[in-house]
Amino acid sequence: MKPKQPIAALLGGLLILAGLASLALPLKWVGVIPAMIGGSLLYLSYRPGRGATMLFGHACLVTGCLLVTWGIYLLPHSEPKLLHILGRPLFWGLISIFGGICANYHGFCRCVGAADAKSACSETPRCSAHRT
Repeated sequence: MKPKQPIAALLGGLLILAGLASLALPLKWVGVIPAMIGGSLLYLSYRPGRGATMLFGHACLVTGCLLVTWGIYLLPHSEPKLLHILGRPLFWGLISIFGGICANYHGFCRCVGAADAKSACSETPRCSAHRT
């Protein structure tokens, strides 16, 4: 089966591989975060639509909350340098939360609803809403 969104499939596969590779690190649970995002991206690439977009958005929200919690725990050890801020999980957790909110709002967008309606209507031969 060929993915409908090959770039999302490639990124999802790479994130899953990165998550599996990071399980060898001393902090073994860190590999769950990229694997979770990669799995939802891989699902989104094969089954695009409202449900997959909402699943991806919620996975981003959960991952962002985990990263923010971890980042707050590491906050006393942070330094006010640009690379130190960008390398900490607090920053990426906030980015992930905002991306999850964006994906959830996009799940209710008219363009995603129209794509779902056209794919559902293409299966029924007498759909009057999307005749060409």
